[in-house]
Amino acid sequence: MTLQNLAWELQRRGHEIQVIAPAGSRLPRVDLQEIPGNLQIPAQTLEREVPIALPSHPVIGGMWDYARQVQRHWDLLVNFAYDWLPFYLTPFFERPIAHFISMGSLSAALDKIADRVAQAFPGTLGVYTQVQADTFPFAGACRILGSAIDLSLYQFVAQPENALAWVARIAPEKALEDAVAAAHQCRVTLRIFGKLQDQDYWEQILRDYPDASLDYRGFLSTQELQQQLGQCRALLMTPRWLEAFGNVAIEALSCGVPVIAYRRGGPGEIVRDGLTGFLVEPDSIPGLVGAIQRCDQLDRSACRQQAEAEYSLSAWGDRFEAWFEEILSRGEG
Repeated sequence: MTLQNLAWELQRRGHEIQVIAPAGSRLPRVDLQEIPGNLQIPAQTLEREVPIALPSHPVIGGMWDYARQVQRHWDLLVNFAYDWLPFYLTPFFERPIAHFISMGSLSAALDKIADRVAQAFPGTLGVYTQVQADTFPFAGACRILGSAIDLSLYQFVAQPENALAWVARIAPEKALEDAVAAAHQCRVTLRIFGKLQDQDYWEQILRDYPDASLDYRGFLSTQELQQQLGQCRALLMTPRWLEAFGNVAIEALSCGVPVIAYRRGGPGEIVRDGLTGFLVEPDSIPGLVGAIQRCDQLDRSACRQQAEAEYSLSAWGDRFEAWFEEILSRGEG
């Protein structure tokens, strides 16, 4: 979503954009160059000290080989991959590279190479939030850029149904079981949206909570998600790890849905505690239960107002455009 929204906003401003992505990717209304190859193992599933490794025929290698070939056509390359290789390759490119880092610190090797880039190419590292930046040794070198969504795609719902929402990949680090336990204690249906990434984990939750009222609705398009998310009383965000931002939080706010989140990572900088949701002690199911019981006291219009004031594409595009212009002007100097 970050990549799509930024590409659309920069195109709207008259910039020429090409996105390089793995084969099979889809990005409407954007020039997309698909690269075949095998994907990396997701960083969030690995230990911090795992050595750097590439699969056979790595797609990340193919993407950066293509970027090297076409770099002279472009003023700036923007890296969205949370991976060691793009940082390592940065000094070998003729064109400047802006690195937008999408997660907090997960890898000792990536931290080290990114720190080297921060020193050699000042001002080229961007992140979502300050709390995300603070996980890195180069926190002071990070540009805080936030996130945004196309608010015109999200409709405000004043009167919800008696259901809660949980939106994320179904995987252990997202701690769906905490949301299930809290909703079950409150005797409220939990509507679950997102990709079923770990089948064994999902089946274990079903075994552990056979009497819970769960409604799995799959991975939906933005249009479908906002229609169904808006009908919920609140969104629960229960990650075990530090979320760098949490776009689903601003999606919920845009629909008028309060956000109940652990006070961990990006959501802690998004939710206005007691106004547009509640921040709960991390990993506290009683805390979630208490917040669920109070969520109907919140003014849903305040949620939409916060989204409009803080997370518009126009304001976000201004921040990225200014960042890119500073990088380019530094290179010219």
